[in-house]
Order: sequence, then C-alpha cells, then structure tokens
Amino acid sequence: MIDLTKYWLMRYGLSEQLAPYAATTIVIAVVVILSVIADLITKKLILNAISGYVKKSKAKWDDVLLERKVFERLAHIAPALVVHIFASVFSPYQEWIQRFATSYMLLIGLLVADSLLDAVDDIYRTFKVSKERPIKGYLQVVKIIITIIGVISIIATLMNRSPWIFLSGIGAMTAVILLIFKDSILGLVASIQMAANNMVRLGDWISMPQYGADGDVIDVSLNTVKVQNWDKTITTIPTYALISESFINWRGMLDSGGRRIKRAVYIDMTSVRFCSDEMLERFKKIEYIHEYIHAKEQEIEQYNQERSIDISQAVNGRRLTNIGTFRAYVERYLRNHPSIHNNMTLLVRQLPLSEKGLPIEIYAFANDTAWASYEAIQADIFDHMLAVIPEFDLRVFQSPTGYDLRDGLKAE
Repeated sequence: MIDLTKYWLMRYGLSEQLAPYAATTIVIAVVVILSVIADLITKKLILNAISGYVKKSKAKWDDVLLERKVFERLAHIAPALVVHIFASVFSPYQEWIQRFATSYMLLIGLLVADSLLDAVDDIYRTFKVSKERPIKGYLQVVKIIITIIGVISIIATLMNRSPWIFLSGIGAMTAVILLIFKDSILGLVASIQMAANNMVRLGDWISMPQYGADGDVIDVSLNTVKVQNWDKTITTIPTYALISESFINWRGMLDSGGRRIKRAVYIDMTSVRFCSDEMLERFKKIEYIHEYIHAKEQEIEQYNQERSIDISQAVNGRRLTNIGTFRAYVERYLRNHPSIHNNMTLLVRQLPLSEKGLPIEIYAFANDTAWASYEAIQADIFDHMLAVIPEFDLRVFQSPTGYDLRDGLKAE
C-alpha cells in the first residue's frame, strides 16, 4: 500500500526523495482515520443501539452489564483491531505493531472480564440466596487468576515468547507468591468457612468490640468485611478475623422475633415489710393481682390453720410481703403487655443483695426487634414500674443527692 501510494505521488510530480516519507505519512493518516471511524461506529452506532435495546428490555441483567460498562469497554477493541489488520502495510514494523495491538486487546479483555465479574456479583445480589451465600470473595479470586494470566500473556506477547515459559517460572516463586497473596489466601479460606458454616450474611447485625464494629454487614469481599455502624461510620474488618476471633451475630435474635429485656430496679431494703390488712385491701383493688391476693390469702390461711400457727406474731407462719406482691404484679403486668413476647422466657426475679439495695430484675422479650421500638417498649415498662413502686409502700434505692441532704436537714 505504501509502494502504491509512493507510485501515485511520484506520478503526480513529487520527487523520489520525498515520496517515501509522504506515502508513509499518508498511509499512517489513513490507518488512524480508519481507526477513528471504527471507534465512532462502534461507540456511536453499535453501542447506542445496544443501550437502547437494553433500556427497552424487561430483563434486569442486561441493565447491570450496561451500568458496569461491559459493552463500553468491549468497544475499545475495534480501533486496535483495525491497527492489527493494517500492520502488514508497515512490513518493517509489522511484528512490533501487531504485538502492541494484541497486547492492547488483551488489556481491554482484562478490563472487560473485571467489569463482567462485577456485573455477575450485582446480578447475583438480586437473588435472596446472595445474603446467605455471598460470592464476591470467590469472584475476586477469579479476578486475581485472570489478571495474573492476562499480565503474563501481555508480557509474553511483547517479548514474543511462549506464556508457558513464564507460567513454569511461577512454581519457583511459590514462596514469594504466598507472601504477596497471604491476606488473599487467608481471606479465601475464611470466606469458604463462613459460607459453609453460615456465619455471616449481608445485612446481618454483628458486634466486634475489638474492631469497634457494631452494625450491619454491607459488604463481604475476599479480604475485608465492611460493617456500617449505627452512627453511620463504616468499620473494615479483615475477613479472616471473623474466623480467628470472636464476634456476636444478632441474626438469631432478629429471626426469633423477640429482643431481650434484661434490666433491674433496685429497691430500698428498709421499705420491705409484711403486708398489713389495710395494704391487702388496697392491693385487692389492683386489677392484675386481685385474684392473686385472694388465692394467696386462702393458701396461707389453710397452711397456718393446718399447722396451728399463732399468727398474732408477724414472724410466725406465712404472710404476704409487699415485695413479693410487687413481683407478682410486675409479672402479670408484663404478661398482659401487648409488646411482650409471651412465647419466650418471662421472669421477674430477685438478684443477690448489694450495697445498692435489692435488685428486682425483668427478664423478658419484646416482640418488636427494631431498635427504636425496642427502646420505647423497655422505657415504657420501666416508666410504669418506677411510678407504681410507691403504691406497694416500697422505695427505689438511689445514692443520696443534694435534695436528700437538704430534706434531711429540714426534718431535723
């Protein structure tokens, strides 16, 4: 082609000395123009046509391929293909031109493969199973393998050597490769173990205090697990740390439909006493425990009569106490509370005495696991408990404050 162009230039009067340079320049310009035309046709016509079809299509997977720029990156091969085809025109440099064109196409192939694997992950995430079995880590392993093979192929093409020569040398570099990809190998093993044991899914709430993580898992990759904390910060945890160290996964709580309430109110022990007749009459008017009071009175009266116990002394026989009656009231209050899960454990119990008083602990489960709702339910229960405690002639224990001291001085 260059010779033909040179012949026509000389025929039209160009000197023999200038004709070769002018012919080469013209041919280069023609190849460049053809490459630009191929690029424009691919991007403006073919790519636009594909984009239009994808947008009209009802399928979602092709939209993902478009968003990940798979087609756009694939379009870059067209000008390189033109250069490769016309390399024979420049016979002295044909081999080098074809090497560079082939290397460029291999590089584009790597980029296309990267986008395609990202698209596969996005498409997979549209399925429910993706939360239980994320595949991003495995796809990253595939990316590493493809990248290694691609880079070796590019180098082999540029050096005009067989790729097997470089691949055979990898065996001798095993130790170096293991050192370089140590985190990736550990991450791969951890990903397999997590998937096999169903330890972590996307969307799980996990707590890992040693890494400052407490929130939802938003990404599981080969090397890292990203956790969006409740304050919207993001903590990145090495994947293998979830295997080698301990963490809490709250999925079981969310799946059960109940969230535990475990909190105590401390009662001033000096306010604990036997119930007087006046107190019992007052307690009988409380809806939740009036049947309990009647049943207990009959049970205690029968017990004392059978054993001929002198009940003129308060310490003899069995008697109701205000603290026991209060516990019975709280238990029945919780069982009638619309936000308490009645099919799960429900206890109102005493904890060991301490310098802060007598702890009365609620151990129950709210039927709404959402954080805000759970806190509202818990607060509502303890608001009621604190307000009702004086009705049982009990007092809440608290350390003396300035108000208490001033009140004591006034009493003196």
